[in-house]
Amino acid sequence: MSIEIKVPVLPESVADATIATWHVQAGEQVSRDQNLVDIETDKVVLEVVAPEDGQIAEFLAEEGDTVLGEAVIAKFVAGAVAGQEVTKAEAEAATPEASEDANDALSPSVRRLIAEHNLDAGKLKGTGVGNRITKEDVEAFVKNAKATPAPAPASAPAAVAPLAERSEKRVPMTRLRKTIANRLLEAKNSTAMLTTFNEVNMKPIMDIRKQYQEIFEKRHGIRLGFMSFYVKAVTEALKRFPEVNASIDGDDLVYHNYFDVSIAVSTPRGLVTPVLRDTDTMSLADIERNVRELAIKGRDGKLTVADMTGGNFTITNGGVFGSLMSTPILNLPQSAILGMHAIKDRPMAVNGQVEILPMMYLALSYDHRIVDGRESVGFLVAIKDFLEDPTRLLLDL
Repeated sequence: MSIEIKVPVLPESVADATIATWHVQAGEQVSRDQNLVDIETDKVVLEVVAPEDGQIAEFLAEEGDTVLGEAVIAKFVAGAVAGQEVTKAEAEAATPEASEDANDALSPSVRRLIAEHNLDAGKLKGTGVGNRITKEDVEAFVKNAKATPAPAPASAPAAVAPLAERSEKRVPMTRLRKTIANRLLEAKNSTAMLTTFNEVNMKPIMDIRKQYQEIFEKRHGIRLGFMSFYVKAVTEALKRFPEVNASIDGDDLVYHNYFDVSIAVSTPRGLVTPVLRDTDTMSLADIERNVRELAIKGRDGKLTVADMTGGNFTITNGGVFGSLMSTPILNLPQSAILGMHAIKDRPMAVNGQVEILPMMYLALSYDHRIVDGRESVGFLVAIKDFLEDPTRLLLDL
C-alpha cells in the first residue's frame, strides 16, 4: 500500500518550511513512528515519522527544498515485515521511474555528495540496507582517494614536500540562521537602540546558594542557579517600570499587564529564545525547573512554536561563555534586553576599604523610542538593588 508523506500543518505565523535532513534512504526498512525527516521552520524543527512499518519508495523533495504546509514530499510503501525489504514489484509499482535510473535508490544527501565530488556512483560500494550507498560510504571513498597518491613515473625526480593545503568550505545558511540574521538587522535598522551599563556585587546571592544549595536541592529536586534570581529581579523591576514591559505596534504603545520573559538559549542550531510565562507567579524552584526543561528541549531540538511565541523582555547570559561585557541586540518587538556577564573577582572600595568582591557587569539595551534614559537607568539600578540585597525580593521593597 502506497502512502503519501506530507509536511505537517504549519502555524499561521509560518509561511513555509525547508527540508533540513532526510534520515532514511529510498528502500531502507523503517519502523512505525521512526523519524523520517526533519523540517525546519523559522522557529522550530518539525519531525515527520513513519506512519507504518515499511520504506520510502520515492523522494519528491530534497534537502534544502522550500515546501508548504501539507505538501507531499515522499511516497511510502507500507506493510513490509520488520527486517524485510519491500518486494521489487511493490517498489516498482509505487515508483515506475525507479527501474529506469539506479540513482533513484540514493537519498538526496547522497546524490548531492556524489555530485559535489564528481564521482561515478557505479564505482561506490554500498554498506547500507540492500547494499545501498550511504553518506558514510561516499565520505570514506573520498577520504581514501585523497590518502592514496597517484603513482609517479619511473623517471620522476624526488618528491617535493607539498605546500600546506588551503581550502574553503561553503555551506548554505540554515533557515534559523537566516531568520536570526534578518531579525538582528531589522532591530539595528528600525529601532533607536541604546545600551546602559552597571555592575552588581554577586556575593550576597553566592552566599545564599552556598548556604542553602543542599537543602534546596533535596526539597525541590533541582539545583539553585543564578537564573532564577535574574528572572525574579527582572520581573519585579518590570512591575516598577511598565515602559520596559511595553512594545510599539504601529503608532500605538502596548503596555503588557503580564510578565513573560524570554531566555536566550544556545542550541546546536543557533540561539533561540523560549519563553517563561507568568514569571510573577513562579517561585525560584519553578523558574529553575522551567529553565532546565526549555534548555533540554532546545538542545534536543524539541522546542515547539508555542515555546517560542511571545515574550515581553529577554535575558541573555553571555557570562556562561566567558563574556565580560557586551551590548545585546533587541529581540523585536520587545523594547529591552538584559545582558548578564561573567562574574569576576575585582578590588572594590567598600566603606573606605579595598575588598575583593565577585562583580558582574549588567548591560541593558533598550529602544529609546519608548524607553527614556530615566526609566532605563532606574530599571537597571532596581535589578542591581534586588541582586545585591535579595531580601528585597521577599519583602517586595
